[in-house]
Order: sequence, then structure tokens, then C-alpha cells
Amino acid sequence: MTAPVQPTLDGTLPTPALDYHSWCDHVRPAFVAAARTGRRFTTYEIAKDAELPEPANPRADWGNFVQSLVRDGLLEHCGFDRSSRPTGEHSAVSVWRGTRAAQAGRIA
Repeated sequence: MTAPVQPTLDGTLPTPALDYHSWCDHVRPAFVAAARTGRRFTTYEIAKDAELPEPANPRADWGNFVQSLVRDGLLEHCGFDRSSRPTGEHSAVSVWRGTRAAQAGRIA
């Protein structure tokens, strides 16, 4: 027996959260596209611009996901900036850019 789903305050039903691997598959194309531009960005900027869904565990999943992109050779760390996330309290966040291979389209 499954528990009933409680509607949100506006009366709509919440969308079911994707499992981590499905979520990664869903958000990866936005980061690949950003990496190909060669511009500097924060994770939140890409998520906001592409209207990406939050993962099931945002405190850990965003970092784990970006680190997987670094291990894949898609992104490289290029500094720090202040968070533009409304709940980020202007804390320090990493700034990323696509590697030369990503910019050339050799890594996706």
C-alpha cells in the first residue's frame, strides 16, 4: 500500500523526484551546452537559465554531479564567486568553464 500524496499549498500535486541517475541524465545536456561556450559560470546560473529541476538531495547531488563532469574532462574549475542563489546568502561558490576538449566538441 502506498501513502497518499499530499498536495502543495496551491493545490497542485508535487512532481515526483527523479532518482539521481535519471536526474543526471536530464540536466547533463545543459551543462554540456554551457561547457561548449567557453564562458565562466556557476552551477546555479546554468540551473536557473535552463530551468533545471532540483535533485532529490540538493546539498550533495549538485556537487557530486559537477565533480563527475570534472572527472569526465568536460569542466574545469576556474575560480570562486559569490552565490547568486536566493537562499545562498552570497556564500562562496565555484566557477566553472568547459575544458578545451569540451569547447572543441570532443567531449560530451
